[in-house]
Amino acid sequence: MTGGADRLDALRREVREFVAAAGVPARCDSWMRAYDPKFSRQLGERGWIGMTWPREYGGGERSNVERFVVTEELLRAGAPVMGHWTADRQIGPSILRHGTEELRAEFLPAICRGELVFGLGLSETEAGSDLAAVRTRAVPVDGGWSITGTKIWTTSAHIATHLYVLARTGEPATTGAARHAGLTEFLVDRDTPGITVRPIVDLVGEHHFNEVVFDAVFVPDGRVLGTVGAGWKQVTEQLAFERGGAERFLSTYPLFAAVVRAARRAPDRSVTERVGALAARLAGLRELGVQLALAIDGGEAPVRLAAESKLLGTAFEKAVVETARYVFDIRGADADDRRLLAEGLAAVPGTTIRGGSSEVLQTVISRAEVPK
Repeated sequence: MTGGADRLDALRREVREFVAAAGVPARCDSWMRAYDPKFSRQLGERGWIGMTWPREYGGGERSNVERFVVTEELLRAGAPVMGHWTADRQIGPSILRHGTEELRAEFLPAICRGELVFGLGLSETEAGSDLAAVRTRAVPVDGGWSITGTKIWTTSAHIATHLYVLARTGEPATTGAARHAGLTEFLVDRDTPGITVRPIVDLVGEHHFNEVVFDAVFVPDGRVLGTVGAGWKQVTEQLAFERGGAERFLSTYPLFAAVVRAARRAPDRSVTERVGALAARLAGLRELGVQLALAIDGGEAPVRLAAESKLLGTAFEKAVVETARYVFDIRGADADDRRLLAEGLAAVPGTTIRGGSSEVLQTVISRAEVPK
């Protein structure tokens, strides 16, 4: 990896030692399902949140490659990072790119300390991966905006301190590029009057999704993120941060590690071949992750690379679960193996949808300009 191999190796060892000392149990999909505010604050104390941001905002001014190392190790360990993940991964970078100085001073240091939890108000019942179909509206009022509408599949909204909301501030259009116009991003305090959060419990009884209803919610002018009406361009940049992280191929890594351990218990050619194929795919995905980090370090918002990473990564995560079922059937599984398999089975049906469906990502890739 670029960025000083010795320094990166030392950082990797430091993260591994910290997680081991914390004694947190490994679990699949930890960035979506494992919330531990104390753990997030401890990461903040070590400078592992907002790592790449300017020091004046509490950041560490480190490279995105270094951040990749830290996030990779946390995900490999299945650590409870849900509390700060969205704020660190995409809201903070969006505030850095598009926020006013007042927004930067208000939000970024608190995110770096692991104190803020953000829910993403993007998807709606009629607008999942097609964000141009967003219907939630924000209308101007004295001193700010009044937001009315409903968001769904909002992870962490029930524990959030703040909500990011994409709303329509212009007149809706039904066809063409005009559908992308008139969208605006807002940062909203979770305890603002008029916000109702309704839990969505999944098939295994876990609660991380929510439906969020906004009923004439007042948002001050100062909480507009970026330029009014420029939300489409801004959110597509933001999605590069959301789609391109290591979590898009390491959600089931704790299960993959269990599969490797099971394969080693007694050599079997068919098992070895399947596990080896997965390992090769993982190596390619890690290289893609490094290229993404380098692109961001170079000031890019790598939309195409992020879409490729997410598309290939979620297919890998599904393959991990399928391989685990095969290997455990042949080699046997202990109680922890079975727990990890159950967590993987619960996670993978949604991996090819969240953050943009595979079909939408294929469209993004096909339309993107290929670097020369």
